[in-house]
Amino acid sequence: MVTPLYAGITLPDQPQRFTILAGYTQLCGLSIIPSLIPHTGVNMSDKQLIQRRDFLKTAPLMVGGIAALAQANTANQAPAPSPVTVQDVIDLILDHANVEPIQDTVDTIKVGDPDQPVRGIVTTFMATTKVIDWAIHNRAFSANFIITHEPTFYSHGDETDWLENDNVYQHKRALLDKHGITVWRYHDHIHKIVPDPIFTGLVDRLGWTAMIDPDDGRTCHIPQTTLADLVRHCKEHLRLKAIRHVGDADMPCKTVGLLPGAWGGKPQIGFLAEGNLDVLICGEVNEWETNEYVRDSQHTNRPLGLIVTGHQGSEEDGMRTLATWLNEQYPHIPTRHRFADDPFTHL
Repeated sequence: MVTPLYAGITLPDQPQRFTILAGYTQLCGLSIIPSLIPHTGVNMSDKQLIQRRDFLKTAPLMVGGIAALAQANTANQAPAPSPVTVQDVIDLILDHANVEPIQDTVDTIKVGDPDQPVRGIVTTFMATTKVIDWAIHNRAFSANFIITHEPTFYSHGDETDWLENDNVYQHKRALLDKHGITVWRYHDHIHKIVPDPIFTGLVDRLGWTAMIDPDDGRTCHIPQTTLADLVRHCKEHLRLKAIRHVGDADMPCKTVGLLPGAWGGKPQIGFLAEGNLDVLICGEVNEWETNEYVRDSQHTNRPLGLIVTGHQGSEEDGMRTLATWLNEQYPHIPTRHRFADDPFTHL
């Protein structure tokens, strides 16, 4: 940033006095253009304003004065801020979560250096090779820190000993190492926050934030619609290529329960049975559990509905809200969310 500085220095032993004005250029960190401007009363037509002999006598004084100004300006400058490291970002996120420390958590760095200065951040549901490629080659910013919700190396604990000689693992790992990208998983702690940002991100995307039941926090009371229309609503708002459901397409739906992710059959069935729900929206199911329970309910006096978005479809928007928050905390570090997308091709 160019800062105007005006400094007057009087040249001694001169018939006339001149003022050196500093304008806009760079000298020792200052913005200075030395210009000789005649003092009041000087005739600008004089052929000789400063004799060479006199100038040589006064030049040291001029240079000394300018150097002193430069030193003073440098002393007044605020020190450059320390770079934000990967660990700084992790600490801020966990402090903000404000939950009890979790023993044996999977929320650990999977690849990279915690002391690495952060250039840019990508949040995502899963650090797929496609997401990593996007982080590397995105022209808008050069990210070197990926925060993923789910595993990077194909198992809950991201163990890699069984993959050491595997070509797919080696390619992905080499890509991360080559480009100096650190990957941290944020799963256990975010799910402990009340309300769970993964859940509120899903509800916000569906447009139901104002319809959450304040008593249980996982039920929404929506305007009555049919199961078919509700399925279409979920598919459109969650940007899904395909979606599955169980139940009569024309059944009325008003009380909707949401369990994003993979809760398992017993919690899902228990919620349906005890939550007075019309339909449950979940991320994924074991296909011998919840979907079969809902299918059998069609033969009772209380048929139910089930909508299965896929794990990614139900949790992606929760990680999107993390990117929004990080941009507020670190406005000088570009942060973007990248959708991992559904891995399946639907014919």
